[in-house]
Amino acid sequence: MADELSPDKLAGKSVEEIRTIKLWEGNRQSALEDVFKVTEKPNGGEEITLRVVGNASKIRRIGFETSSGSVIVEGNAGMYVGEKMSGGSILVNGDAGSWLGTRMKAGRIEVRGNVGDYVGSGYRGTNLGMRGGSIIVHGNAGNEAGCWMTNGTIRIKGNCGLFPGIHMAQGTILVEGACKGRAGAQMRGGKIIISGHIPAVLPSFAFEEIREKTKVGEENIIGPFYVFSGDMNENGKGKLSILQSANPHLKWYERYLEA
Repeated sequence: MADELSPDKLAGKSVEEIRTIKLWEGNRQSALEDVFKVTEKPNGGEEITLRVVGNASKIRRIGFETSSGSVIVEGNAGMYVGEKMSGGSILVNGDAGSWLGTRMKAGRIEVRGNVGDYVGSGYRGTNLGMRGGSIIVHGNAGNEAGCWMTNGTIRIKGNCGLFPGIHMAQGTILVEGACKGRAGAQMRGGKIIISGHIPAVLPSFAFEEIREKTKVGEENIIGPFYVFSGDMNENGKGKLSILQSANPHLKWYERYLEA
């Protein structure tokens, strides 16, 4: 566990103090200098930049509770990157594990590679998902992105697994690639956009219209899109937009426009 590896936790500490910070390694603690080579490079600014160089795929909670400054990982990162983040920025120039941005309130996380399950989600058994900020994944994501999400934006430029937006109440999820299915299950609000292939739409969603474009923030995403609302099982008012050209098997919904 690397709960101390965030700009906030390092602020005001000397290099000597940082070297002796304790990290949990299994059931024992190790000094930071036993895991990392610690160096200092003044950047001339007031905000701290924490740079982690190398394969950190087994290091959990990098950027925990970050509220200012920036974190840059030059390599892969482990689970829980940016947990409870409330400001600042995190950039991972590699892959990241599951629970990226869990319980995030504000700030920006960008991952240049792939990520695991539960992007912007809450822990199992809780309903505290992402509450603000933005997450950008340039590769693929796993299952249940945005679970229990109440605000913010998740943008996945690759493909995603099952159940994106499950239980979501507000916020926006954009999947530029394919989705394995069950998008928006039990959602009560918010917006999900799928620009790639999706096998089917849950039967608890109602087809509303074909829309030429939709918006993510100030950006127009060009369609046309099939637009559904739901999840009706939750009396939900969420919007699920699916790119028409990537999903010709959904063309049968168009007959409802002619009725």
